Amino acid sequence: MKLKIITHERIVFEGDADEIIIQTKTGQLGILKDHVPITTTLDIGVTKMRTGESYKYFATMGGIFQLKDNIATILTDVCEDGCNIDITRANEAKARAEARLADSSANIDTQRAQAALARALARLKAALSK
Repeated sequence: MKLKIITHERIVFEGDADEIIIQTKTGQLGILKDHVPITTTLDIGVTKMRTGESYKYFATMGGIFQLKDNIATILTDVCEDGCNIDITRANEAKARAEARLADSSANIDTQRAQAALARALARLKAALSK
């Protein structure tokens, strides 16, 4: 099947895939060739794509997944190829988010801090998956 990952700025990936594993709002979903048509919302997480024995990982920050006629499309605001993620920067973002959540005396937007932590963890997982 074909996979295309698109953000507002660019096409992050376009190519063949034998298997796609996405993170939906209700859990992980695996997609193989000839899967029934589906449209679903994505959660912050890792999109895993397999072609033959080769895997690619993408940190996907929500969005929409659609599959029809073996053409899969991901529309998302932000998506990063795991190979291009700066691990040091992602670890720093994770530490900042954890510190904000741990500081009970601070007046913070908890949902925003939790989302920042989820994005940092998705980046790290995508970057460190091989």
